[in-house]
Amino acid sequence: MSSGGPSRRVRADAERSTARILEAAEDVLAEDPNAPLERIADAAGVARATVHRRFSSRTALLDALAAHLNERYLRALAETRVATAPPLVALQRLTETIFDLKLCHRFAIQLDAAITPEVLAGVDLLFERLRDAGVITSADPVWCRRVYLALLHEVNDLSADSPTLTALHAGSEVEARINLLVGTVIGALGGTDTTNGLLVRPSLAGD
Repeated sequence: MSSGGPSRRVRADAERSTARILEAAEDVLAEDPNAPLERIADAAGVARATVHRRFSSRTALLDALAAHLNERYLRALAETRVATAPPLVALQRLTETIFDLKLCHRFAIQLDAAITPEVLAGVDLLFERLRDAGVITSADPVWCRRVYLALLHEVNDLSADSPTLTALHAGSEVEARINLLVGTVIGALGGTDTTNGLLVRPSLAGD
């Protein structure tokens, strides 16, 4: 019988408690960015000493939240296939994923450390491909990315009953936000909105 069994169980328990702490931190800090670690421990259902053992300081906890979100960003870039899928399709998929992340990570999404150079490079690559495909004319991918992220923030902040969203007559609020962002970004970067007010959902098999 392997002597590593109990050790593996201890590690698994530690990973589960860490995940609960991070999940609780997202919820608590989204409501109160200045909430103490003790309140996060209560929300996670763990002893306060456990939080301090897993995260030596508030900064360590914030770094962990940023790292977790960065992993999600990188996974999104891989899943949307920004390097190989038709670039407009990849832009729509990436936009949908980011809106989902904004809902699930309302606090961590504000942490600059969550957007690493690797993530930025993936977004820049997408805008290079959009330019090469003739979807946009702007030649600077860094500028394109900055425009995209700024407009993403503005579209995300629109109320659900905003005339700007409801006028799109999309199938859902999320689709309306995607259509609005994609169409506006393409227009701002010297292209033509090819969505025609409708979210394009091509099958993965057709890429």
